Amino acid sequence: MVKHEEEEEDDIVWLDESFFINDNYQLTTFTFGAHVLQLYCLQSASTDFDLTGQLVWPGAMLLNDFLSKNAELLQGCSMIELGSGVGITGMLCSRFCRQILLTDHNEEVLKILRRNIELNASAENPGFCAALEAEKLEWGNADQINRILHRYPGGFDLILGADIYILITFN
Repeated sequence: MVKHEEEEEDDIVWLDESFFINDNYQLTTFTFGAHVLQLYCLQSASTDFDLTGQLVWPGAMLLNDFLSKNAELLQGCSMIELGSGVGITGMLCSRFCRQILLTDHNEEVLKILRRNIELNASAENPGFCAALEAEKLEWGNADQINRILHRYPGGFDLILGADIYILITFN
């Protein structure tokens, strides 16, 4: 049997990105040395539509372990994190830094990042000391980069980058 083109098109199922989005976040507790953090995150995420920022990756756990043991590197710094995801590293750094900008490019990830900032920036959190904000940043987007540079004319003392977790300091 030969199907005509019209019949084949009727068999196609189109899925938009909402099919892949899971926003069933769980409040999860993480401990790094003496520092206990609570964040909303997923336990697994879809790699479709780049939603990998909805969970905490092993690299972030290793970086946070290192930073908790070397907090003097962060004391009084201003910091920008590229690809913050749910914000676990920024939340830990907020205990030591004076100002932190967390960035991500995915709107779904930014929603949970902002929710975690609200959770951790409450008056009941005595360990929180930094000015902490989240902004959309697509790497290489000149308009977004210029907007950030305009809002933070003094720049940043520290840059943390997602996926590679390189610690860059400017002193």
